[in-house]
Amino acid sequence: MLEFLSKGGVVMIPIGICSVLALAIVLERLWSLRTNHIIPSQEVQRIEFLVKQGDLEEAKAVCLSYQSSYGKTLLSGLEKSGERRQLIKEVVEEAGRQEVVHLERFLTLLGTIASITPLLGLLGTVLGMIKVFTVISSVGVGDPSVLASGIGESLISTASGLSVAIPSVAFHRYFNRVIDRHVVALERAALVVVEMIKSGN
Repeated sequence: MLEFLSKGGVVMIPIGICSVLALAIVLERLWSLRTNHIIPSQEVQRIEFLVKQGDLEEAKAVCLSYQSSYGKTLLSGLEKSGERRQLIKEVVEEAGRQEVVHLERFLTLLGTIASITPLLGLLGTVLGMIKVFTVISSVGVGDPSVLASGIGESLISTASGLSVAIPSVAFHRYFNRVIDRHVVALERAALVVVEMIKSGN
C-alpha cells in the first residue's frame, strides 16, 4: 500500500499529513462531543435537586467536580444567584457562548483540510501531466510504459486527495450538527436552573 501511494508523487506528503491530522481530529471530537461528556444526566439531576433544596454551595461544588460544559456554564449563573434574573441569564448565555468555542475546537482545521486536500490532489494531477508531456517531448509516444508513471502519479494523487476530503467534509458537517444540538440542550438545561434559582429567592 505504501509503495502504491509513494507513486503519487511529492504531493502525497502534504496529503498524508492532512490525513493523519483529520483522523486525529475526528477521533478527538468523537470522544469530546459525547452527550454524557457535555451534559451529564446525573449532574443535571443532582444540581436541579440541590437548587430546589436551596443548597447552592453544594450545587457549585457539583459543577466543579464534573467539569462539563453544562457545569461550567451553570456555575457562572450560580455565582450570580443573588443578582436579578436578567443578569443571571445574560451571564449564563455568555458562559454558554464561551463553551461553544471550546466545542468547536479543531473544526476550523478540519474544514481547512477538507478544502485543501482536493486542491493538493489537483496539483498532483497537474504535476503528473507535466511529467507526461515532458516525457513525450523527449522520447515521443512510441512506448506507452514510459508515460505510465506520470499518468499513474496524476490518478493516485487525485484519488488520495478526494479520499481525505470526502470524509473530512462529512465529519465536519456532522460535528457542526452535533454541536448545534448540544448548544440548544445546554441553554435549555441551564435556563431551567436559572428559573429555579430565582423562584427560590
